Amino acid sequence: MSAVAESVTASVTRSMADALRMLAIDAVEAAKSGHPGMPLGMAEIAVALWDRHLKHNPRNPAWPDRDRFILSNGHGSMLLYGLLHLTGYDLPIDELKRFRQMHSRTPGHPEVGVTPGVETTTGPLGQGLANGVGMALAEALLAREFNRPGHRIVDHRTYVFAGDGCLMEGISHEAASLAGTLKLDKLTVLYDDNGISIDGHVQQWFADDTPARFAAYGWHVVREVDGHDVDAVDRALQAAHTAGRPTLICCKTVIGQGSPSKAGTHDVHGAPLGADEIAQTRRALGWPHPPFEIPAEIRGRWDASARGHAAEADWSERFNAYRKHYPLDAAEFERRMQGKLPAHWHDAARAMVRDTDCAGESIATRKASQQAIAALARNLPELLGGSADLTGSNLTDWKGAVDVRTDHSGLQGGNYVHYGVREFGMSAVMNGIALHRGYLPFGGTFLTFSDYSRNALRMAALMKTRAIFVFTHDSIGLGEDGPTHQAVEHAASLRLIPGLDVWRPCDTVETAQAWACAVERDGPTCLLLSRQNLPFATRTAEQIAAIRSGGYVLRDWPAESAQVPGARVVRVVLIATGSEVALALAAIAPLAAAGIAARVVSMPSTTAFDRQAPAWRDAVLPPGVPRVAIEAGVSAFWRQYVGLDGGVVGIDSFGESAPAAALFEHFKLTTQALVDEARRVTHVAHVVR
Repeated sequence: MSAVAESVTASVTRSMADALRMLAIDAVEAAKSGHPGMPLGMAEIAVALWDRHLKHNPRNPAWPDRDRFILSNGHGSMLLYGLLHLTGYDLPIDELKRFRQMHSRTPGHPEVGVTPGVETTTGPLGQGLANGVGMALAEALLAREFNRPGHRIVDHRTYVFAGDGCLMEGISHEAASLAGTLKLDKLTVLYDDNGISIDGHVQQWFADDTPARFAAYGWHVVREVDGHDVDAVDRALQAAHTAGRPTLICCKTVIGQGSPSKAGTHDVHGAPLGADEIAQTRRALGWPHPPFEIPAEIRGRWDASARGHAAEADWSERFNAYRKHYPLDAAEFERRMQGKLPAHWHDAARAMVRDTDCAGESIATRKASQQAIAALARNLPELLGGSADLTGSNLTDWKGAVDVRTDHSGLQGGNYVHYGVREFGMSAVMNGIALHRGYLPFGGTFLTFSDYSRNALRMAALMKTRAIFVFTHDSIGLGEDGPTHQAVEHAASLRLIPGLDVWRPCDTVETAQAWACAVERDGPTCLLLSRQNLPFATRTAEQIAAIRSGGYVLRDWPAESAQVPGARVVRVVLIATGSEVALALAAIAPLAAAGIAARVVSMPSTTAFDRQAPAWRDAVLPPGVPRVAIEAGVSAFWRQYVGLDGGVVGIDSFGESAPAAALFEHFKLTTQALVDEARRVTHVAHVVR
């Protein structure tokens, strides 16, 4: 290249980078809040990736074979919004002007489903990187499953921008270690190594040899890249394509690059520059244009619509050739990438539940779950299971499960992931798999360890990802492992997360229905399952169907209780979940002997029950009838269902180490305790009247 050509290229790339800088500065200033430092510092890195490497089509953000881009350091969201706007996505300049405003498509942190082109919701640092591991894993497995000789219909890469904060978070260790072990060679992380976090220069609290850490994980590491040199970043990206393992590109940058007085300081991290500093920055960059104005020639250089359309058209042509040779595989690939269930799904789900009911087994619900998984796997090839090193306890494997492993040639196919002791990483990786599409992931651990993965569960609910989180050993029924492993507050806590369905089934049939509902749901589900065996409960066909409502009448009041002339009928509703349903059923007879007619309501999912029409809820829990709830967990949650005058039999302390039977007796989680509480509330109700 001649000196003149090099000069022109440098001028063009500099203008492209400065366009990103100024859009970020202007949007943050208009909002009077935001994070300009990272967009200013990573602008050249963005030019190198988005202009020279990223395969995407702004006209179709859902193109299956697009590269995935994740802004793990999501506070720098204006960098991504600027990129999406300039490259041709449906994100007009007016939306950038409404940055961080109510109902804009440019929220403070990127949100999937809100902004076209955003692949995942980021902000909680490190989780975007873990989502990227999930997306890269999904791509690799889909490629092994669907590509054929001469037909590569799955062939894309995953790119992640990450900062110091992302790599300080423990989840980055979990996810990066797994990615290295699985040799996810199409995953590239560009590390914004600017040495600054909110509190200042990081060397006092983040002195890791980060390149050595990633090299130890088995990553290809490119050290000391000048993050303000587009060509240098470009060369590092090219090297990543042939590394044969995941790549970390360490980009040395200056936070707030271009700001005369704030660059290189933590002052530029999370606050507007202010009018005076913005004016000085415009002069320093030689940018004479008014706020939000981008010259046509720069817009034209950024616009990726034509290039993206051509790339997708080429893929579509190749996919049509694939369809001609492999029509069934092509149809299956399209179905799965669209997130649709098989045409025969509902018949298969009904058959699974019917067979479970006919078997009538009294087994642990974790075992019932394993049986459901085996039945589902025969009809859902997209199931991708796993466990955080507790497969034999969670019972998340099944006959026909194939472990995801690597050999000298890289990742091999499979449908079961051993995540290792990485509960948080597992959950965030599952979110990435679900967002990528093509697989329906589920993963298991003990319920008490849901705390480790809680923020990923929250993000799953926020993003509405189709992921199923299997939590076994659901309370004191696990016995001797003691209070560290006995989940007491966890069921109630998970039910508080908006958009997260939580099921605690009482037997095999409820477990099968819970699984069917989880598969069908366009959002995340938690299944809370017992270690100990639970008795099978008989039901009518109508009751089996009613399980899907989340709460239903399992045993009703005797008909004669409403037909005794002149007699005052004393009634009570007993609400129970999981292992405690058996205690409620056992309470019917002694209560009847005391002159109290009991209705038993099984409520395996309060979240599903709460979505039902008021008429259904009132039919199950009639207003004015005294209620008592029983669950091996904290009692306060159940006040919304029983009222202040109702009763709750629960556990409001941590557990103990002892056999399960002794624990239930010790904590007075017994049929007798339920009977006593029912007698108390019916007496109170009688006195009040």
